[in-house]
Amino acid sequence: MIGIGIIGCGNISHAYLRNFQTFPEVKVVGVADLDVERARETAEQYGVPVWGEASEVINHPDVELVVNLTVPAAHVEVSLTAVRAGKHVYVEKPLALDPEAGRALLEEADKLGVRVGCAPDTFLGAGLQSALRAVAGGQIGVPGSALTLLQGPGPEAWHPSPAFFYQRGAGPLFDMGPYYLTALAVLFGPVTRVAANGSRAHTRRRVGSGPLAGTEFDVEVFTHVSALLEFASGQNATAVFSFDSPLPRHGFIEITGTEATLAAPDPNTFAGPLRLRRLGEGDWMELPVEGTTVGRGIGVVEMARAIAAGRPHRASGELALHVVDVMCAIVESAEQGRFVPIASTFEQPPPLPEDWDPASA
Repeated sequence: MIGIGIIGCGNISHAYLRNFQTFPEVKVVGVADLDVERARETAEQYGVPVWGEASEVINHPDVELVVNLTVPAAHVEVSLTAVRAGKHVYVEKPLALDPEAGRALLEEADKLGVRVGCAPDTFLGAGLQSALRAVAGGQIGVPGSALTLLQGPGPEAWHPSPAFFYQRGAGPLFDMGPYYLTALAVLFGPVTRVAANGSRAHTRRRVGSGPLAGTEFDVEVFTHVSALLEFASGQNATAVFSFDSPLPRHGFIEITGTEATLAAPDPNTFAGPLRLRRLGEGDWMELPVEGTTVGRGIGVVEMARAIAAGRPHRASGELALHVVDVMCAIVESAEQGRFVPIASTFEQPPPLPEDWDPASA
């Protein structure tokens, strides 16, 4: 059993804490938050023995792996603190706000002999793992291209405090892009270059609900991005990320091969459905979906097992750094109107066994 310390007790922490209670190989030792009272309430809710400030949890002797659930702007700072305390780190996406900071984190961890993992771990779920096996098994022939779509009117209509979605490190690209780009990277491998354009439908937006309803805030990032991605393996992909569309559409990933098209499941989920349409056939067919659908935190379990076994973990820092590199290159391309090369790379993680189960030791 590996001792876990959670830093950040916001909304996403509850999904991790609920699931960690079902995983026999991890035990949450402590939780921390800038709001210490919120940390105390979270600890009491989930029966966690230690709570307090980040330094108390990170330096607790029973904590071996720190799960960093802070806001994106604090990801690198908190992760570096944990690494320098000799702890492994698993951080929510994105790994960093720029490749330089992410690379410095990985280099520090490597120097100190600890590991860095990073969300999203949705690609370890049954849906995308079954898609990986279908592509690897030749179900679509030779894969050639992919199309992904994430679009909608933005979260300000329903979120009580949506301004952070429109600040540096967020927007549709950095907020939702990691799910789609990670899925594409796991399917096709490293990206070699990107081209993109971006726009903002509004320079200011208005909060639509809650106590701040009616107040306005500035938009700092592109709220619509269209990108072309070229992969080292020869494939290409078109990706759209938008908060400017009145038509909500999400979870759209289609992989086209020489023999068939595969409609993969929503990369922000862990389950199916998975559909295939073969050349010359008029209807889609459902493919079997095998694997775990437990949810957030399975990347931590897979990482803990990899540490114990002395093998690479799948939701790796290198994969996450590559995704950050791609997102920053997309922004650079949209601003400068040119193809931007991608310097980073990673080893594609192999598919999980179909019977892999995080809830069974």
